[in-house]
Amino acid sequence: ESDAGDYTCVCGDEESTASLAVHALPVLFKEGLKNEEVQEGASATLSCELTKEAPVKWKAGPKVLQASDKYQMRQSGTSVELVIHCLEVKDA
Repeated sequence: ESDAGDYTCVCGDEESTASLAVHALPVLFKEGLKNEEVQEGASATLSCELTKEAPVKWKAGPKVLQASDKYQMRQSGTSVELVIHCLEVKDA
């Protein structure tokens, strides 16, 4: 529910009304991704923290990743993670 709208102070027969607008803060990275070095065949977890809860998408180069046996995306509140399973040299 939005807090924006008209608010009125009433005193007897007198009243005063004001309009309140609420501007959303942008979503920023509180903690960004960090470089990882992992052995071939292992799994890697890339994680970051947002300043507020928001949907994200993950990309490898220009390609947008989809959840699969290879890629697992997790999000809990402002924490987001990408797990890459069965790493190959070409995944670097």
